[in-house]
Amino acid sequence: MEKLLILKKYFLMRKGKADAVIDCKGYLIAPGFIELQINGGYGYDFSFRDRTEEGVDLVSKKLLSHGVTSYCPTLVTSPQEVYHKVLPKIKRRKGDRNGATILGVHVEGPFINREKKGAHPPECIVSYEKGTSTVEQTYGSLDNVKLITLAPEFNNSGKVIKTLTEKGIVVCLGHSTADLAQGEEAVNNGASFVTHLFNAMLPFHHRDPGLVGLLASNKVPKTVYFGIIADGIHTHPAALRIAYRVHPNGLVLVTDAISAQGLNEGKHKIGQMDIEIRDKKAFVSGTNTLCGSIATMIECVQLFMKSTGCTREYALEAASLHPAEALGIEKLRALLTLKQMQIL
Repeated sequence: MEKLLILKKYFLMRKGKADAVIDCKGYLIAPGFIELQINGGYGYDFSFRDRTEEGVDLVSKKLLSHGVTSYCPTLVTSPQEVYHKVLPKIKRRKGDRNGATILGVHVEGPFINREKKGAHPPECIVSYEKGTSTVEQTYGSLDNVKLITLAPEFNNSGKVIKTLTEKGIVVCLGHSTADLAQGEEAVNNGASFVTHLFNAMLPFHHRDPGLVGLLASNKVPKTVYFGIIADGIHTHPAALRIAYRVHPNGLVLVTDAISAQGLNEGKHKIGQMDIEIRDKKAFVSGTNTLCGSIATMIECVQLFMKSTGCTREYALEAASLHPAEALGIEKLRALLTLKQMQIL
């Protein structure tokens, strides 16, 4: 057998004699996970200017042990010089047994709302109201960027979103006080993803559900995707169930893991801010503000299944098929040789 064609839920295979028979001893064969939001791990933070390549190499290798075969290294809100130095160093590359595939960088900020900054340093937040020139000046080259998270409620958002999507960048809405109408306008201008649903946005309100309302809006395409952190800390199980039942096809599991993933409790650094790990949770140091997760993707998959009662197949798709669709790469992975397939 040389090729495997995946059509929806069916496998069509050429008939042939197996080269080898492997007893999986009761284990599952599943597609490799795709992680769209991870800030670092094992002591390395992607937002630091030093030892960038070393950190990317280590995290890429470690992710394989947690089922992640492709991912988007994520940079939090940082000074302009950090983007100019770090972004050129994190290049797209194919994965192998030594590390996961890098699909492109997810830049979370600095064009966010100060009122919903979360753990992002306020002194580094920038306005894009002067237009795309500010965006280009802030980031420098966008060649390695795949996703950008921004707040859509400011002037010139429509022009900025259209320009970015024309460059093949997935525009994500997050760290925002946008109401539903502003969210719908952003989606109709090209935005297609909501960053860590429920976190760092207006809470759901029956008169104006905010960005959360995009899941049920009849004024935007049904192809809006949303990341959700199923680590048992950032998102209540009931909120997971609501998101799953309202818009199951758009749900994408993310970890939003920080540099302390894989490390012991104590004080660490994420981007420009001091953080603290205690009781298996990550906080801005000296506060009770959550600043990221230290959960692995397989832990999120398992907890999501437990919280929602969904099937195992669905939980696996939420960590593999759905993020591929969100990036528009599911068709690229539809016809693969056995050597190219990323399976667990």
